[in-house]
Amino acid sequence: MTVKGRILTGDRPTGKLHLGHYVGSIANRIRLQDEYECFFIIADLHTLTTRPEREHIAQLGDNIHEMVLDYLSAGIDPEKSAIFLQSAVTETFELNLYFEMLTTVPRLERVPSIKDMAQAAFLDAMPFGLLGYPVLQAADILLPRATLVPVGKDNESHVEVTRELARRFNFLYGEVFPVPEVLVGEVPSLIGTDGQAKMSKSLNNAIFLSDDEKTVNDKVRNMYTDPARIRADIPGKVEGNPVFIYHDAFNPNVDEVNDLKERYTQGKVGDVEVKRKLAAAINAFLTPFRERRAQYEAKPSLVREVIRAGTARARVEAAETMRRVRDAMGMYRLD
Repeated sequence: MTVKGRILTGDRPTGKLHLGHYVGSIANRIRLQDEYECFFIIADLHTLTTRPEREHIAQLGDNIHEMVLDYLSAGIDPEKSAIFLQSAVTETFELNLYFEMLTTVPRLERVPSIKDMAQAAFLDAMPFGLLGYPVLQAADILLPRATLVPVGKDNESHVEVTRELARRFNFLYGEVFPVPEVLVGEVPSLIGTDGQAKMSKSLNNAIFLSDDEKTVNDKVRNMYTDPARIRADIPGKVEGNPVFIYHDAFNPNVDEVNDLKERYTQGKVGDVEVKRKLAAAINAFLTPFRERRAQYEAKPSLVREVIRAGTARARVEAAETMRRVRDAMGMYRLD
């Protein structure tokens, strides 16, 4: 029998997931859950690195519930994949501590996204926990002994820290951890509806997986297009135009998209038609999500049951990993 590889990836529960999350990582997870043994982490501890205030912690319960609903509605199958809560796997804290001894502050300061995260959170100084974000992430990845990590482009450097820590531990104490490979999504980031930055809830430029048909129509109608095109008979620019980026990503009717592009560059179609057809394509794409979400929302206890079952599976693997870690390190034992 062929032994499946193992995947660890996940999200911080900061709110509902949007189309950018889908193209950047969720689509890969759905595709790979039949090929790999998958562990999807609800990274609640990671939210504390930039939002440790009590009012933010109070929002985590609702955020976790909505995020797991998004997972399920997108097509992640809890029978195939373990969806688990990071803070409920207590071995995470121990392995994180051991890994902190195996890296240096200068190495972590070279991770480019850490400073970006601090700036995005408007932090005046770098918290110790945020600097150690990649170390905690390494503990997340290596506790289930993952062999593949699907990530967005901006997290690729984090996984390199994980790879270094796995090699360092194995060199010092013996072979315990696989050195995981990285899988970057086919569309590493999706530009927001404002055309100014990648899709983000905080920037109010996102189309969410849970948006209803009217909301999608309204958001698409207000999307940024070619600013130089003030009339439909003026030839427009397709390259870099958010409306056509979304058509390429979500409209499966290639002939329709190519026709729109050709007429747009010739000044023979207006933004109204282009956006109307885009809204129809996105709504058709999201219809199965809405149907599944309605089924799951009809069972109020389902999300908690899914998390409990997934966390139980993660705990089994974490306990086995830490047994191997302590044996390899030769840690003093009382039993």
